[in-house]
Amino acid sequence: MLSERRLEVLRAIVQDYVGTEEPVGSKALTERHRLGVSPATVRNDMAVLEDEGYIAQPHTSAGRIPTDKGYRLFVDKLAGVKPLSTPERRAIQNFLDGAVDLDDVVGRTVRLLAQLTRQVAVVQYPSLTRSTVRHVELLSLAPARLMLVLITDTGRVEQRIVDCQAPFADTSLADLRARLNSRVVGRRFTDVPPLVQDLPESFENEDRVTVRAVLDTLLETLVEEAEERLMIGGTANLTRFGHDFPLTIRPVLEALEEQVVLLKLLGEASESGMAVKIGHENAYEGLNSTSVVSVGYGSGGEAVAKLGVVGPTRMDYPGTMGAVRAVARYVGQILAES
Repeated sequence: MLSERRLEVLRAIVQDYVGTEEPVGSKALTERHRLGVSPATVRNDMAVLEDEGYIAQPHTSAGRIPTDKGYRLFVDKLAGVKPLSTPERRAIQNFLDGAVDLDDVVGRTVRLLAQLTRQVAVVQYPSLTRSTVRHVELLSLAPARLMLVLITDTGRVEQRIVDCQAPFADTSLADLRARLNSRVVGRRFTDVPPLVQDLPESFENEDRVTVRAVLDTLLETLVEEAEERLMIGGTANLTRFGHDFPLTIRPVLEALEEQVVLLKLLGEASESGMAVKIGHENAYEGLNSTSVVSVGYGSGGEAVAKLGVVGPTRMDYPGTMGAVRAVARYVGQILAES
């Protein structure tokens, strides 16, 4: 275990390196921070931190920079989540409140996160498997053609066309709509199939084929959206950190193009807690020079999807974690109110 003083020295090194982009020396630390000890003592503490693998010397006669292990200890023990200011919180709320639908919410969230953190922002669409049914609408487009509209509690709207073998009367359509909603509204998608399986038997013989067609379309809609969707923004921000990536940022850009990789990264976040993956903790080699800060978002205290940012390991962790957490909270509120 490191002493409190050496933890303070590590905190100071991380803060200075993130702020200045320059390796940090003992003289600079004693001048910028009230460590209460001499430069010689700080040099000794830095030697111990280096021996323990928390800091490293990038080249001879240079100061020290944090390693992945050093950033990990900083995040776990030394970095409080920086709260956003009142104007920042108000700006987030005003920006997100203007969204007109789910696509707009996700798009605005990506832009907002990228602007607040100056990193690459990644937002996962709410998962249908974790959603509940808010309403099922049935509309008549023609005597033998219907439109099924499925609306979720997270604001997703799925539309499907149902071609019927015979005309379906408006009274039968209204009856089916009412019975369907009485059974499925407020229910998890995964709970719906057994709730509607006997529904055709409650209709007249001539209507049962159409009712089954509607139910088949509904159940297909519930399962066919299994693939998760993502939106990404702020990739151009990486060009500001070119020197933070060994040789080139190309591996990072290639990794960001792989949706499966990003979903796995976001998946590290727990239902409500925040996850911070630093450097080589990221399993994908192309992201070994980056850190990923992610958190779940949703309504009613349950996460329906994840959002986060990707940036260099030389990151303002307290500020980034604060921004990610605040945005997730506001998005959750919007979904709850939509």
